[in-house]
Amino acid sequence: MSTTRTEEAAVESTPVVEKNVKRRWVSYIWDTFDKSPEERRLLFKLDSAILTFASLGYFIKYLDQININNAFVSGMKEDLGMYGNELNYMQTCWTVGYVLGEIPSNILLTRVRPRYWIPAAELLWTVLTFSLSRCNTPTQFYVLRFFIGLAESTFYPGMQYIIGSWYRKDELAKRSCIFHTSSGIASMFSGYLMDAVFKLGGRGGFKGWQWLFLIDGVISLPVAISGFFVLPDVPEISNPWYLNKDEVELAQKRMKLEGRKERGPFTKSKLKKIFSSWHIYLLTLLYILFNNGAAGSQPVFQQFLKNSTDPVYSVGQINSYPTTTYAVQVVTTLAYAWSSDTFLNGKRWPPIVFGACVNIISYVSLSVWDIPTGWKWTCYIISGAGFGLSGLLMAWAHEICSEDNEERSLVIGSMNEMAYVFQAWLPLLVWQQVDGPEYQKGFITVSCISFALIVTTFVVRHLDLKEKSKKAEDNALAGGTDDGLSESSIATPVDTKPPKVQIT
Repeated sequence: MSTTRTEEAAVESTPVVEKNVKRRWVSYIWDTFDKSPEERRLLFKLDSAILTFASLGYFIKYLDQININNAFVSGMKEDLGMYGNELNYMQTCWTVGYVLGEIPSNILLTRVRPRYWIPAAELLWTVLTFSLSRCNTPTQFYVLRFFIGLAESTFYPGMQYIIGSWYRKDELAKRSCIFHTSSGIASMFSGYLMDAVFKLGGRGGFKGWQWLFLIDGVISLPVAISGFFVLPDVPEISNPWYLNKDEVELAQKRMKLEGRKERGPFTKSKLKKIFSSWHIYLLTLLYILFNNGAAGSQPVFQQFLKNSTDPVYSVGQINSYPTTTYAVQVVTTLAYAWSSDTFLNGKRWPPIVFGACVNIISYVSLSVWDIPTGWKWTCYIISGAGFGLSGLLMAWAHEICSEDNEERSLVIGSMNEMAYVFQAWLPLLVWQQVDGPEYQKGFITVSCISFALIVTTFVVRHLDLKEKSKKAEDNALAGGTDDGLSESSIATPVDTKPPKVQIT
């Protein structure tokens, strides 16, 4: 097989992966400590821009998504006469908008510049969040929540796509999970914020729960505007002000070494290839089971406290105590990320199984309901361990689909989209507001879904290993190298560090 001089030069300048080189202990704290100065400088700039914007953006996205629950238990229910399933309908309207926007948005990200598209959507949902403060009927909330969901649909799958376009396998899970912890922090902050702004009720003609929407908008606005200046697009079309030409070339080379393809057209043959693979179906199913295998979108803990008669809890306590669940989410999400990237040799499935097991223990206990109050509190709190798996699932999908950029974009969008398709109708059946706080149907349903998550995780693991083993065999037959077929060698070994890439 002949090659051009350009191709030969590229092969010669490609670093060789060092085998059996012990990682320095500092790399277990943060991966950049064990990389070349050039990569360390590049990653510092990327983390400062992408990770900061992603985390702040997801913080405001979740703040503007979850605020409806805090407002509901802080006077909105009584002021608007929401004694039926109106809260369910508001959540469903948001979900329908979110579902309709996700896949079209992620397809657009392979054609347009993310640095304009994502911040523009953030600005739109910020304005709509301000508008919620003037709503005085449930119907007005239904309409605005639909358009907020439509605008917010651009952010999470879009930022996961961007993160997967810049970071290598040994860097991916930590950053995806740090990004995801913002949802837990936002949920905690929303509770504390509602407690604080409730005292503003009556000022300026606004009730306490209306002030929540106004202040959420004020927090969101500067974050949305900053995206136009800090989001770097994807490596092959990137020219941000904080990266020089050599750093952009280094970023492109890192993705080539990772086997991650650049943007290409959505051809008929490519679509046929994507939809004939197990990737899009099983990874989507995996995310559906995760996203619907917990009570995260329902204020179950808050309603339990609100309905308590002995003792009676204040509005501040009802909003503050459930934040312990999200504190567990934040801690376990970070624990999953570091353990997966380091001690587990890049394996993604053990933390997923662990989180699903905690879900089963929590929700089976709550479905019984007649249990000691202390254990009931414990179950509400530790259920947060099942909320923090999203970053790992997205990292796993990036790795499985790394050889096709368009497949990666479509799969990420499909995972999030179909998860919310189920979330649009499932709560109307099993999490009906009128059943609270004893949501027996809901608790039993998510226990079964969590069991299905464990089974599907092992199926995906088996097919992924089988697929990579076949590729390794094909490489060996074609004159390539076979690095072994064990799971630890397919993942990034804990005792092997990625090549230190330098511009040549």
